[in-house]
Amino acid sequence: MSARRLLLFFLLFPLALSAQETVSQQLSESVSVGYVMIPFTVLGDRGVPITDLRRGELKLLVDGKPVRSDLFEKSQNAPVSFTILLDGSGSMALGGKMEAARAAIGALLAHRQPGDDFALYVFDDTAAHEVVPFTSDVSQLTRALGTVKPYGKTAFFDALSTMPERSRLGRNPTRAIILLSDGIDNASKLTRAELAQRLQGIAVPIYPLGLREPAELERIDPKHPAESLSDITLLDEIANLTGGRMQLGNSPDQISLAIAAMEKNLRAQYLVGFSPTGKGAVKYRRISLDLAGRVRSVRVRAGYLGTEPPQTERKGS
Repeated sequence: MSARRLLLFFLLFPLALSAQETVSQQLSESVSVGYVMIPFTVLGDRGVPITDLRRGELKLLVDGKPVRSDLFEKSQNAPVSFTILLDGSGSMALGGKMEAARAAIGALLAHRQPGDDFALYVFDDTAAHEVVPFTSDVSQLTRALGTVKPYGKTAFFDALSTMPERSRLGRNPTRAIILLSDGIDNASKLTRAELAQRLQGIAVPIYPLGLREPAELERIDPKHPAESLSDITLLDEIANLTGGRMQLGNSPDQISLAIAAMEKNLRAQYLVGFSPTGKGAVKYRRISLDLAGRVRSVRVRAGYLGTEPPQTERKGS
């Protein structure tokens, strides 16, 4: 090897090694998964939350197979970190939707409990902007709401896709995203299908408030919702995918009842969890819960992205 080639080799070798380490690190990060925490709510007769569920009444399934969990906790009246995502686009100026959104946030703040904290994000035609970082001082949110003026187009899909990560800035382990939007999107780079894919497996439930009358369900074309109405079908899909629940309402009484129902369900949550084994492919795996007969319905996130879960040992093995 000539002196020139030898010098070139020693100059480039650290760069090649650095690039190799970067690729290895990226590969490791792409396949590594952390602890899977699954919040869920169980309802009994007449939709009343069950607050005395026992571990023996629960069987956790992933892709239809029993899974061994090492966490079972009840979160009742525990403080919550609320991430409020408010649609600030022009369509919110129609049909009294912005007024209803402000009333809903006011009702949410009125239901606060010691330890709760709140953050406010407003989105427009580009992104979700942090207006108030997480705080327990609700006066900051009240003042900020008065400055929001509906204008422009809506990058709804792009904005919502960033919220699960931002919700981690809250100080409480129990978190929820409160979505105040009509669900209309006309400026996002993401498609509806891409948004659904990004929301798969998130651990934070999204509670959309459909700021319209329930009768709108019969008047909406999901493919072409009028801007004066709301894409309630999309909002319901987001709630079901993340383990939350959509509420409907635009009158003061309806909004108050919707927020009270959301609060009651959220604070009566349970948590189960497990560590993936690291075996098998990193893919989307569907979660389901097999519960005792007194449970009439359950709300739980649809799944998680990761490796195989620890399966329950079979009897006699």
